[in-house]
Amino acid sequence: MNYEIVNLEEKKIVGLTARTNNSAPDMGMVIGGLWNDLYQKGVYQNIKDKANKKAVGLYSDYESDMAGDYDVTIGCEVKITDNIPGNTVVKVIPAGKYAKFVVRGHMQKAVQQFWQELWKMKLDRKYTADFEEYQDDCIDNAEIHIYIALK
Repeated sequence: MNYEIVNLEEKKIVGLTARTNNSAPDMGMVIGGLWNDLYQKGVYQNIKDKANKKAVGLYSDYESDMAGDYDVTIGCEVKITDNIPGNTVVKVIPAGKYAKFVVRGHMQKAVQQFWQELWKMKLDRKYTADFEEYQDDCIDNAEIHIYIALK
């Protein structure tokens, strides 16, 4: 898989969060449930001061590596965090070096396939914050930028 190395400024994400791991039998339901709640329960519309219209899937607070527990937060980037909805959290994507991948295809299938391939790669991962940034809302032919924190 091709990628480029980019340096990102710190980003603040507001959204819904849960703790899971890649071996949990309900991981897909946990993450899918957060996406559903973001849009179906009006959470996205209630997030103020969005930096853009892109949705973000953030993986952070890793217990260890891809085998351990981590937080998944589904939401969007915001400019300020003064006025967040009561059922949401603020997470920070640290500034730093990231491998940026561009994935295109069916939103769910392309992302799922990406992670399966990434886990086989020998990247010098930092396990601080990795995230998917959805460039549009086209389910069947989405463009998703995925950033993996590097040491």
